[in-house]
Amino acid sequence: MSNSLPKFHPKHMTWLMPLILSCIMSGAISCFNLLLNKGFVDGFFPLWLHTWALSWLVAFPLILIFIPLVRKLLMPFVASPNNSAK
Repeated sequence: MSNSLPKFHPKHMTWLMPLILSCIMSGAISCFNLLLNKGFVDGFFPLWLHTWALSWLVAFPLILIFIPLVRKLLMPFVASPNNSAK
């Protein structure tokens, strides 16, 4: 059985991973906050989709901005693959 799904070039991981992560995180957090603040009210799903969309509009650019900064901050504390065997 061959895998006929199209493949992305590895260079696209720089925006694909933040896209997926921002969707999952903003969706989960907006749902949780909406449940805490309003409860499961009539029209919850459309209201949640609206809050999710607004949350995602903030989350995606923030992730794109902060991933390189966090990576740079963490690099001094992470062993490189070449030096990990020493």
